[in-house]
Amino acid sequence: MKLPTHLLWRLRRRTVPVGPEELQRRFEFEAGDAFQGVPTATFAAGGLAQLKALRDLGLEPRSKLLDVGCGVLRGGYWAIHFLNPGCYFGVEPHDGRLALGQRLLEPGVVETKRPRFDTNPDFDLTVFAQTFDFVIADSIWTHAAKRQIEAMLDSLLKVIHQRSVVLVSYLPSGPDLGPDYRGSKWFGTSHESDVIGVIRQDLGWLLDQCSRRDLAVQQLTALTLDEQSWLCIRRAQARSGDRPEVAASDDVGKLTG
Repeated sequence: MKLPTHLLWRLRRRTVPVGPEELQRRFEFEAGDAFQGVPTATFAAGGLAQLKALRDLGLEPRSKLLDVGCGVLRGGYWAIHFLNPGCYFGVEPHDGRLALGQRLLEPGVVETKRPRFDTNPDFDLTVFAQTFDFVIADSIWTHAAKRQIEAMLDSLLKVIHQRSVVLVSYLPSGPDLGPDYRGSKWFGTSHESDVIGVIRQDLGWLLDQCSRRDLAVQQLTALTLDEQSWLCIRRAQARSGDRPEVAASDDVGKLTG
């Protein structure tokens, strides 16, 4: 049986990325009408913006990157192509979304680039027995309960070194924004739920949790990807117990566009 023209790419061995328009068409075909955890209309552009943010913060082809909640590989597609073989690692409990993302990769890419994946739902970042230069968690804290954020931060300490960069998005709470989430479970779609939704986190609580783990926090005010607030987290240089400073990021410039 002859494949339709728009599916012929599945037969072509290709180890360089396609353009964003082609990737967008692929995703829309694979996703259909189902919500896949990311905005459909900006799938390709959003993934490129994610990679640009990481590169502006110093990501190099030789860097080891951990993508927490990599989902349908919106950012992962571009990162896998950009990074050297064996440098991309993704955690995603929703195996259906992960499978969709893997189908977007061209034949030969998995064998050539050797990305590694894990589907544990426990925020266990140690499963690869690796330390990472960069960690990104895009729209994870916009769904996670506080105990899950704590588990992620505890695990994070085991997989980052002194120069590691951690990029995390969240939605701030406040009187004019919405309440701080105090629930005990993940809120939103997942491997266990089809209910769509997001929640907000109190910045003071996030800072306190980082401070308890000797992590320094910087607000990346220039980064507006997905209309969320972004934090850059690193191991603190100051003495243990100091509250991490929160500052506007002037050095990364405009990270989207």
